[in-house]
Amino acid sequence: MEILRPIEIAVAWIMVQIHSLLTGVLGMADGPGAAWVLSIVGLTVVIRILIIPLFFKQIKASRGMQLMQPELQALQKKYKGKTDPASRQAQQQEMMELYKKHNTNPFASCLPILLQMPIFFALFQVLRGLEQLAEGDYQGRGLDSLGPLTADMAGDVEASTLFGAPISATFLSSDLLEVKIVTVILIVAMSATQFFSMRQLTMKNMPASSLDNPMMRQQMMLMYAMPVIFAVTGVGFPVGVLIYWTVTNIWSMGQQYYTIKRMPAPGSEAYRRKQEKDAAKRAKKGLPPVSDDTAATTEVEPPAGQRVQPMRKDRAKKKATDPLAPLAGATPEADQPYAEPEVAADGELRGKDGLTEAERARKRYEARAAERKAAREKRLAAEKRRREGQNKPKYNADGS
Repeated sequence: MEILRPIEIAVAWIMVQIHSLLTGVLGMADGPGAAWVLSIVGLTVVIRILIIPLFFKQIKASRGMQLMQPELQALQKKYKGKTDPASRQAQQQEMMELYKKHNTNPFASCLPILLQMPIFFALFQVLRGLEQLAEGDYQGRGLDSLGPLTADMAGDVEASTLFGAPISATFLSSDLLEVKIVTVILIVAMSATQFFSMRQLTMKNMPASSLDNPMMRQQMMLMYAMPVIFAVTGVGFPVGVLIYWTVTNIWSMGQQYYTIKRMPAPGSEAYRRKQEKDAAKRAKKGLPPVSDDTAATTEVEPPAGQRVQPMRKDRAKKKATDPLAPLAGATPEADQPYAEPEVAADGELRGKDGLTEAERARKRYEARAAERKAAREKRLAAEKRRREGQNKPKYNADGS
């Protein structure tokens, strides 16, 4: 395919450079051997490093989609049964505003896998065409090289094996027992890592309030369907492609584990475990646990650059000696917002404020997002005033 030719050249270039690094720096044997197998692993690592920004965008978009599920369900109930054009247009408009509010969209979570698909097919084309390239007739076009990958190198790659299975062979095209065994092992590994990678992202990093909705049911179906699809289609993939996809899934699992452990979604199982771990660390240091109610009543420091209003000495002294001063203006609900939890009719554990843990976490998330937005707008306005002041002429038209 001509449309994939630039990507095929890029894939071949990365493989050749990694092979040169392995043989020249690490002293691995040149020619057919493990260096070419590891070059595919290196190709996977390079691609995954390049798309790390998209991965974090995927995590952020998935988290936003999770937190907006209660509001999205309320919106769907609001327009349930309304099929007239005006209602549909209003529903679409409110839905777009909802996506904008949470800074997410339903397609952002697919970016990493969509970006990798052209690379996947390009690697498939390169491995499938190694025999033709070694003969100087790549894809029947008389090409004796693919970028830096020459015909001699192509012969070495084709002769390289993983536990006796050539990396360009497929389960269907080879009669070697080694190819059958290695292919089956890689297909099982690829399908299993794909399943656990998706389960890790959907089950461990999703609030309980977001588990029962159409989107979640679709994710669950996809979680079980994708490994089956890979298992069925994997028999037609070269061993090198199976290596690439298996290493990709293992990388994704490690990357997701690190991200979920450090930055779990509020209200999720991973978030609860992180809170317990942080509480254990604080208890070990002799510090009191930080709970949601104490965090809600903790005094917030003014933002940097905000001027603190002066106070007369007599008022400052009175405030310092008055034990009720910190509670001025507080309501009974604000003192103990989460006291006396109750089990509602829907089975959810709710505090005195009538909110579940997931709903409370979502409100805190929205409040922080609003604060960041206000601070950003204030900063942009100050920058605009500064630029306008710089562009203002220093002299009037009459020279004064």
